[in-house]
Amino acid sequence: MRIVNLVENTPGVPGCGYEHGLSFYIETKKHKILADSGATDIFLHNAETLGIDLTAVDIMFLSHGHYDHGGGILAFSEVNRDARIYLKASAGEDYYHLKKGEEKYIGIDKEILKLEQCVFVQGDLEIDDELFLYTDVSGARYPAAGNKKLKKRAAEGFVQDAFDHEQCLVITQDGKRILLSGCAHNGILNILDRYKEIFHSDPDMVISGFHLMKEGEYSPEDVLNIRDIAHELAGMDTVFYTGHCTGEEACGMMKEIMGEKLRVIHSGVTIL
Repeated sequence: MRIVNLVENTPGVPGCGYEHGLSFYIETKKHKILADSGATDIFLHNAETLGIDLTAVDIMFLSHGHYDHGGGILAFSEVNRDARIYLKASAGEDYYHLKKGEEKYIGIDKEILKLEQCVFVQGDLEIDDELFLYTDVSGARYPAAGNKKLKKRAAEGFVQDAFDHEQCLVITQDGKRILLSGCAHNGILNILDRYKEIFHSDPDMVISGFHLMKEGEYSPEDVLNIRDIAHELAGMDTVFYTGHCTGEEACGMMKEIMGEKLRVIHSGVTIL
């Protein structure tokens, strides 16, 4: 197993660019996987710097329909026209960030939906004995406060994004399971609850943003929620890798509680 971050918000390996986005390269015994593609084509240049051949990728996984995870898909399709691209059927809908009266489109490029490589996932999907996709996260524990500004444009106007376009990837290898979730908009604890319903155990590793980043100061309630989440994660038999939308301040608060169970990702770093 090999897992390498291809792009993240913060600088890491010299020569690797960074941006507000997330992407990973993963090798298993059967597959070479691209998990998300960042916001632009920076991940392609970083892969070249790191000596990773993305033309050999056979599966791409899109965690959800936001530009900072799917913005590089069209660039990827230019260098690799054979990889299957797994995305939720709802990932191509119109997603927006509403802020101070401004409407910012944060969905993916509609041209992606025309690619013959796309596999539109409706629900849980077992690809093979290594790879499993799941969705339908219904819990409501500690929903991310930042979700309130994230909307979907519908016929009746803007409605709250329910994040039904979010999916998680579980990789099984040598008796261990790794869970990947791009931003955990549905809440990392709710995502883990759904995981346990399916697999009846804790994952050995989780790689995910926690969507705890906030503009301005954290309220006392925010801090309490972050610490509560960290305490619950610390009690699991799992190592967590996070970054991107978690935010440096939230990472620091969680690290105080979780210690070595929480590891922070930077652009270009190798996890395994």
